[in-house]
Amino acid sequence: MAQTVKAFTIEISERTGTVSGLAIIPKNAAALLVLAHGAGAGMTHTFMEELALELATHGIATLRYNFPYMEKGSRRPDPPAVAEKTVIMVLEFAHKKYPKLPLFAGGKSFGGRMTSQRVSKLCPEFLQGIVFFGFPLHAIGKPGMERAAHLNDINIPMLFLQGTKDKLAEIDLIKKVIKKLKTATLEQFEGADHSFKVSKQNILPDLASTASEWMRRLS
Repeated sequence: MAQTVKAFTIEISERTGTVSGLAIIPKNAAALLVLAHGAGAGMTHTFMEELALELATHGIATLRYNFPYMEKGSRRPDPPAVAEKTVIMVLEFAHKKYPKLPLFAGGKSFGGRMTSQRVSKLCPEFLQGIVFFGFPLHAIGKPGMERAAHLNDINIPMLFLQGTKDKLAEIDLIKKVIKKLKTATLEQFEGADHSFKVSKQNILPDLASTASEWMRRLS
């Protein structure tokens, strides 16, 4: 499928500065997913790159971006206020650049959680839904549901893509969380861990297919 790749510099604030963005826009795209990275790797990580390419084969455009700490080469994630500010500024940037495309947001682990935290406080009118590629419900070995409390304040559709062996989100707890959310859908990936690894099997095509079908239904 023919596609356009564009690099962007996105201003977050005078104090924070700018972050890098990278868009893949397939011809006749059905929707645009603004995709945030996990805590330990930036927008060019293999998972992020391959996921964006897979989504493009299904006609879903993506805009990946770095959080400020990753842009600066730091390993310590930004405080929530900075991360959430970044989320909204990138969403607004994406909407202005591609106003005709139905817009979704989300990300891998930390990126998805920062996205939902921001949206729970004030949801842009143009945002169609949120896609979580492994919601980090709790720390390893410390099961709990406190990190999900803000999800109750989100009224747009949410898709949770979760591995059944994810140590940052025990599957039974995730099920309990989602059962209480009126706008949430859970898709389980049997045997997958937090990185969506299943032995030597590559399930990225399945992740992309599931996410793209969900976004197309809502677009």
